[in-house]
Amino acid sequence: MTEASLKVAIIGSTGYGGVELIRILLQHPQVEIASVISASSVGEPIAAGYPHLNEIMCDTLDGVDPKEIASKAELVFTATPTGVSAKLVPQLLAEGLKVIDLSGDFRLKDSSDYVKWYKHDPVDEDALEQAVYGLCEWYGEQVQGQSFISNPGCYATAALLGMAPILKAGLIDPDSVIIDAKSGVSGAGRGVNLGVHFSELNENFKAYKVNAHQHTPEIEQVLSELHGKPVTVTFTPHLVPMTRGIMCTMYAKLKAQVSNEDLVKLYQEQYAGRRFVRIRPAGTYPATKEVYASNYCDIGFSVDERTNRVTILSVIDNVMKGAAGQAVQNLNVMMGWEESTGLLFTPVYP
Repeated sequence: MTEASLKVAIIGSTGYGGVELIRILLQHPQVEIASVISASSVGEPIAAGYPHLNEIMCDTLDGVDPKEIASKAELVFTATPTGVSAKLVPQLLAEGLKVIDLSGDFRLKDSSDYVKWYKHDPVDEDALEQAVYGLCEWYGEQVQGQSFISNPGCYATAALLGMAPILKAGLIDPDSVIIDAKSGVSGAGRGVNLGVHFSELNENFKAYKVNAHQHTPEIEQVLSELHGKPVTVTFTPHLVPMTRGIMCTMYAKLKAQVSNEDLVKLYQEQYAGRRFVRIRPAGTYPATKEVYASNYCDIGFSVDERTNRVTILSVIDNVMKGAAGQAVQNLNVMMGWEESTGLLFTPVYP
């Protein structure tokens, strides 16, 4: 920490995304955590709920008061449930704070889509117009110098990084995209519900929100922007009995004859210089364990000449590249710092 450290606050510090932000930012050389905030645990030590922080972070949790936050911090991470940021972010912006929002409240540019898919009232249109979608590998130039970043969804991150280059290159039929996604249970948050009860999840594998997941319009929105024409996808998420990780297995019909080696070259060129996207050699495929607790996205391919289809596999850690790690990546780009600052974690293995 230096005298010029950026003072930040984290709203939602007792959730998995919030506590992961703490883990990252405690060792970020240009950031000072000025306030950890929770609406439900005001006055309690952060380590009471997360004993792994004992003797590492002794702060007590502050309440959600935009004016008080503005007196302590310059930038706020909002790691809040859907619907909370929609009401809170305009207040934070009005106090002159920079905001990086980890919820889904400001990702969709059409507020009617937000109402349809998220089942909440429309968000503030002025704030929505200010929001910049923070998928740095594709929108990094727009993120620079901004005051309000909407962090992408976890499934959307894995799907978009895997699918965008081949779609933008015009090599696939945009109406043929199928995304089969699997996530670890940490994506459901720390709250208690039957769906993530050990007895329900252990030795089980299930689909949920079939054709109804809120990341579907987010994926379509970005792919349509990059393609220049409307793109629709079939997206099915699944819950698997592991803590961290997302794998998106994606299928599309090819419009041109390409090899696995062609795709490796295409993706390496597209993501040249991007520290957190790693392209696998032809014939090798990524696994979630290989990106565990890191900010990497690993991508592999298989062209099926028999069916004239391509299979693309993309893996991330949902809490890191799918949430907190990507939020810090956005912070770095927003502030004009080296994009990888504070994020060069080697994946944890085994």
